[in-house]
Amino acid sequence: MSLLVSPAARSQPPDVGGVVVAPVLPLGQLGALSNLAFYGIQGTEILNIPVPPGLEPVALDAITQLPVNVRSATITVMQEDRTLARVDIPPGDRAPIVIPLTGAEIVDNSVSVTLRSYLLPVDGYCLDPTNPLRLADGRVSFAGVEQAPAAVADFLPPVLRQLIIFVDDNPTRAESDAAVRLATAVAAYYGTQNPDIVLAPLAEGRAGPTEPSAPLQRHIVVRESADTGVSLMTGDGVPALLVAGPPEELANQSRLLTSDLNRLALTSKAVAGPLSSTPQLPGDQTTLRRLGQSGVNATALSPQVSIGLDQTRLGRAAHAVRVHLRGSYTPLPEAIGGQLVASIAGEAIDRWPADASGTVDRWVDVPDRLLQRYTSLGLRLDIAGDTGRCGEFQPLTLTIDGDSPVLSSPAEPPAPGGFQSIPQSLMPRAAVGIDGGFDDTRRAVALMTGLQRLSALPIDTEVMPVSDAVAAVGPAVIVSAAGWADDRITLPVSAEADGQLTVERADAPDETTTLTLNPALGFGALQVVQDGRRTVLVAMSNDAPDQLDGLLGWLGGNVERWATLDGTALISAPGRQPVVFGTDVDVAAEPQAATPTDRPWWFWAAGAALTVLVLLALVAILVRTKRPRHRQ
Repeated sequence: MSLLVSPAARSQPPDVGGVVVAPVLPLGQLGALSNLAFYGIQGTEILNIPVPPGLEPVALDAITQLPVNVRSATITVMQEDRTLARVDIPPGDRAPIVIPLTGAEIVDNSVSVTLRSYLLPVDGYCLDPTNPLRLADGRVSFAGVEQAPAAVADFLPPVLRQLIIFVDDNPTRAESDAAVRLATAVAAYYGTQNPDIVLAPLAEGRAGPTEPSAPLQRHIVVRESADTGVSLMTGDGVPALLVAGPPEELANQSRLLTSDLNRLALTSKAVAGPLSSTPQLPGDQTTLRRLGQSGVNATALSPQVSIGLDQTRLGRAAHAVRVHLRGSYTPLPEAIGGQLVASIAGEAIDRWPADASGTVDRWVDVPDRLLQRYTSLGLRLDIAGDTGRCGEFQPLTLTIDGDSPVLSSPAEPPAPGGFQSIPQSLMPRAAVGIDGGFDDTRRAVALMTGLQRLSALPIDTEVMPVSDAVAAVGPAVIVSAAGWADDRITLPVSAEADGQLTVERADAPDETTTLTLNPALGFGALQVVQDGRRTVLVAMSNDAPDQLDGLLGWLGGNVERWATLDGTALISAPGRQPVVFGTDVDVAAEPQAATPTDRPWWFWAAGAALTVLVLLALVAILVRTKRPRHRQ
């Protein structure tokens, strides 16, 4: 790959200037947890704060929540061996606190500090190890002047609140493709910061935005042209960025901003050579470290650790997951008995006695029925015996090493299915089918940024016509706002013009039932389909595009809504909150399940009852009411 720098751009820098700003940003917008928890008499939290050039963090504001039976509490702020601040926690519940951060050293546009809590319990009382000191609704105050970027490498700031991507009001296929790729890549780049990413049309006759960007906001213009490259546009304040090129080059130029090569784009214009956007996936055997965990440990009377099994880090839908837990724990005295318990969602899946070796060396199988997109495997050390007052005689440490192996196999069909199977079953590359110009491109951007926020690895995309996406071999995301008429893919819920709905039966795969609405009602829907060995996500409506737009807006309003979706279809009707329901069958993902002829009579009775419940839910969602309602 190569990077060409324009000599003209080097001699003509854009008009840059400072943007005066002193923002107060929630910890969630900085990619950190909004609520910090400090367990035990002495608790520790490490806080990493991204810092835009020209700004510096000055304080952390929060609301304190003290555990019961605490006489006094103090928090210190440390950076390496320096104490930056020491603050007493005010008495009472939900009291505001301001923790100074002034003087913290900024390294590579980031500040890392260690917060330590010290609690003094009331005389005669023991602290509850499960009840921590909490700092809720944390916000960081900044001071200074945000510096405008003078080079392509500086364009994306460490903290971004909003990105607006501008395209022509009737974009070409190449412009739509580059815009969707760019939006998805930026969502992956910022991770849990979750900046707002918007697609907007250029005003008629304008080559760029009509207004300069706001603080911690960026504008990018995507344009198909003969001139290839990524360049800063001239203008007041923070300049917009132009991503340009002929159809065969435009997508590749859009990759520059979030690639490692971008750090070398030290002028106001650069031209990227071929860039790869497909991530290296772990395969059937990996380790906890490669899955993003260098190791976990806990020290307590009954320590417990949580191991995250994230299918998006595997880059595929997986099943038959096995974890070889390797680590150690504090050996127990002879008078104390103990056992190690592995659990998922409160259900114990394995247990074994603790011994004098203090070694953890155990294969744990994760049942497919407990797998989700993100599965938390818990391990705790339970003890029994005389532990003395407040358990002070023997604090125990439990450690699981990052080199612990993790084995898995591809799941076909995914385990679990439906919305919990995405985005991992759409990785590493998904076809994006659109036919509707700007509006469908905007919907595709909303879909892909939402899906990317669920994933720890980037998702590559390729925009193509809907018919090509339907015929593609790999996974696909398809936008069909006006309706669905392609019989090559059967949706869980389909609608006819006369108001008749065809619904897959939950109790019998490949069988359907119908429901006729009078009068017919328009609705928007997202539906997950298992099409052979691939997964397809379809965004559609029955000739009601506004309902689909409302559904996408509702999902984009809170990132947790994407994360908690389950089932196979999400439907939104006028005046109703969107409702998700499932038409898949659990046994379809279990090859070892009994055949239909082996199922007892009560199985079919339960399946018929479930079908009736699905139909009743559809009636409740989709029947039009006489009085108008407004979306909450």
